[in-house]
Amino acid sequence: MNLTEKQLEVVINPECSILEALKKMDLIKRKLLLVLEDKKYKGLLSIGDIQRGIINNIELSNPISNLIREDYIIADSNSNVAHIKQMMYEIRAAFMPIVNENNDVINIYFWEDLFTIKEPVPLNQFNLPVVIMAGGFGTRLQPLTNVLPKPLIPIGERTMLEEIFDRFGKHGCDQFFISINYKAELIEFYLKNLGLPYDLNFFRESKPMGTAGSLTLLRKHINQTFIVSNCDILIEQDYSEILDYHRAHNNEITIIAALKHFPIAYGIIETGENGQLVDLKEKPELTFKINSGMYILEPHLLEEIPENDFFHITQLIEKIRQRNGNIGVFPVSENSWKDVGDWPEYKKVLSNNGFDI
Repeated sequence: MNLTEKQLEVVINPECSILEALKKMDLIKRKLLLVLEDKKYKGLLSIGDIQRGIINNIELSNPISNLIREDYIIADSNSNVAHIKQMMYEIRAAFMPIVNENNDVINIYFWEDLFTIKEPVPLNQFNLPVVIMAGGFGTRLQPLTNVLPKPLIPIGERTMLEEIFDRFGKHGCDQFFISINYKAELIEFYLKNLGLPYDLNFFRESKPMGTAGSLTLLRKHINQTFIVSNCDILIEQDYSEILDYHRAHNNEITIIAALKHFPIAYGIIETGENGQLVDLKEKPELTFKINSGMYILEPHLLEEIPENDFFHITQLIEKIRQRNGNIGVFPVSENSWKDVGDWPEYKKVLSNNGFDI
């Protein structure tokens, strides 16, 4: 097996931890890994496999061998390029390993090697209303937001809102409701003059109403499952997988949570009765689920938000929890969540995408 450096990038050992696999995916910016054991093909590991494991409370320290599926479609040594290309397109595969009868990986074809479009369009399309909360003042990005409202800050050659539209648009969504307040006229004027292929609907808060208060203005306009997103976040994920999870578990609301890793620079001691040592972990890394600012909601929740009141979406979540409603949490990897709400994170997003500020 003589794989190239690019091909070796996607290779991982089955004894690696789930956390290591997540970090590798973030590092190489791919959501699929090739699992080799003693240089032989063992299987493939996708971000979906990891997400299902996390949803089922599997420990991130566990080896990925607990998650590997062997039923992925792969190509054999008799497959020609046209057939490989067809298979990749049908399942939207990021790459396709070619495996011979001895379980040797003799080649790997990547999506970008065979197709001109940068990324595969998600296989499962859907068209749900998307609400973008764009009414904030963007104080953490001052002085930039003294001139531009946060939804219009540039990400390369486009604005933040255009980036959000694009991610939902490639999944099939074309109806957007945009909550505006601060510099509302500028936002509306700019977007209306772009000629975007979307149905844009603006609704304005008469006063600051929190992260959910203005949703009451949509009671007569939304009567189906819908998505809410903050205007300062980008989620790199197949949204149809989140929607499938939301529906499969009959959730009233699903919170998209980003995994955030925090290394501890010291040894951590756990003690028990009489101060006796129970465990000692040297420089562990803690992982938390962070509220990303994106949600899937059922329409009846609009009736549970008080009218004309300052009300956060976290208060709505607590209200659902108190009556034992179904609240789902769908995890995405750390680098799949881009928060541009403050200067350090904004500059990091620009830098990682090859832009300067």
